[in-house]
Amino acid sequence: MDYRPRPEDVRFLLNAVLDAPARLQALAPFAEVDEALQSQVLDEAARFVGDVVAPINREGDEIGCRFDKGEVVSPPGFCVAYQAFVDGGWPALSAATEDGGQGLPSVLEAVLYEWLSAANHGLTMAPGLLHGAYACLKHHGSNELKARYLQKIATGEWLGTMCLTESHAGSDLGQVRTRAVPQGDGSFRVSGSKIFISGGEHDLTPNIVHLVLCRLPDAPAGPKGLSLVLVPKLLPDGARNAVHCERIEEKMGLHGSPTCSMRFDDAAGWLVGEAGRGLAAMFVMMNSARLHVALQGIGLLDAAWQKADAYAAERRQMRAPGAVPASRGAEPADLIAEHPAIRRILDTQRAWIDGARTLAYRSALMLDVAAHDADPKARERAQRWCSLVTPVLKAACTHQAFHGASECLQVFGGHGYVREWGIEQVVRDARVTMIYEGTNEIQAIDLLVRKVLPDGGTAMSAVLLELRDTLDASREADADVQRRLAQLRYLGTTIAMSAHANPMLPYEVADDYLRVVMLTMMAWAWARIEATGSTDDAGRARAAAAFRRWVLPEFEMRLGIVKRACEGIALSHAAAAAEGVAR
Repeated sequence: MDYRPRPEDVRFLLNAVLDAPARLQALAPFAEVDEALQSQVLDEAARFVGDVVAPINREGDEIGCRFDKGEVVSPPGFCVAYQAFVDGGWPALSAATEDGGQGLPSVLEAVLYEWLSAANHGLTMAPGLLHGAYACLKHHGSNELKARYLQKIATGEWLGTMCLTESHAGSDLGQVRTRAVPQGDGSFRVSGSKIFISGGEHDLTPNIVHLVLCRLPDAPAGPKGLSLVLVPKLLPDGARNAVHCERIEEKMGLHGSPTCSMRFDDAAGWLVGEAGRGLAAMFVMMNSARLHVALQGIGLLDAAWQKADAYAAERRQMRAPGAVPASRGAEPADLIAEHPAIRRILDTQRAWIDGARTLAYRSALMLDVAAHDADPKARERAQRWCSLVTPVLKAACTHQAFHGASECLQVFGGHGYVREWGIEQVVRDARVTMIYEGTNEIQAIDLLVRKVLPDGGTAMSAVLLELRDTLDASREADADVQRRLAQLRYLGTTIAMSAHANPMLPYEVADDYLRVVMLTMMAWAWARIEATGSTDDAGRARAAAAFRRWVLPEFEMRLGIVKRACEGIALSHAAAAAEGVAR
């Protein structure tokens, strides 16, 4: 079965849980973007994704991209679908109207890309960096570069890439060797090689705009010496630039997306932002990309769940424990959806989907608040949320995408392991999301070591207190979440104190800490969902119960792991001190 978006599920979370229409209309640029308009956009997006993008997913995986003498040929139907995507104005959904965009809220773009990823992850990789490239150029590009490239990128007429990784460096960008030599006319000549470049070469658009992280001749070593240079495939006069695709990778999944090894041979380019400030310029792009990767994870998990749920509602196997005999009729076996083991798998994934969506959509709303709210304190709070929650969502949602999709494959039994049903493709495609845009381990370290500990947990504590204040302690579920929020706040203090005795500790417990944060925030999300009274819906009621029974208990386990690690440091420190006194 092909993926079908369910706009009614999204509308419920945006309207009933997050009060998105009112929050957005309070922002000047979106004063006229009422609930009816938002609903219309969602309905049209769902139709486009379901009718145009999803049907070519399987063929895109089976045929894949073809590489021939530096050129890449996309799978059948991809060029037509991408052009329809451009013609429909979908790439420019949240871009400013003066740049050819529609000027709509970021949260609508977030939903669109979640659905696109669920329907056809390979094709969605092509425009996946447009939003980040647009923001990077808009904030840091010169007026000349904006005039030449900004509208083309905003509308999707030209696609873009993010060229960071080199074979010897991996995630250690301080080791980047690609060089950019300034020319007398203000341009640069870029030389070097980059690997793992999604969409580095393709036939979807005539031009490709590469944003290349590189080093000027007099630049110091390390990350502070990096600059960002825009290197187009086609030069302004239409001539081909010295940009070459040497090969595309043979990958575990994402066969519909070309992952390229690129070579720049004195290619012409132009500086974006200031020299030596390349990472700062690219950070706009990376932060946006990380939220979209989290949404990829949610979308892929939803795709897997849809397939498994539909299969379980048709497939009959054995007698289900506790099933009512009178309801079986003449059937020799019960639907596997009635078996408790299968019900647990399905309801657990649904719990993750709804909880993670609530947090991701709230983050997308915060992007607009940070950009447009008239109150500087509100902008500051929104930016703090995005900074702290983005790495959590990227890591946790992509982790669940892969492991949850694998659980959904289990619903099919042996049929899931063969290609006929398409669930194995979701598992393969989902795996890379745990790696790119910063591995999940790097996200956890970024959260704890770089964002929580430097200020003693003050910023994280502020975020948690804001969540606490949205809850009603007279409700049992809300009171439980408030208790967990307090435990999480104290945990940050405990880690900070223990880190003084063992600076390696935060790196060791970062993954567990991130899971505690995600589970706490998921508990908050489900408390907000249940507060709407929406659990009258049978599917949502089962998901709520599954969250409390099968997901939330991990909180105590992860909390205990971190606390025991901290206690071990304290005991070792005390023992060493006692030994010193004895001597």
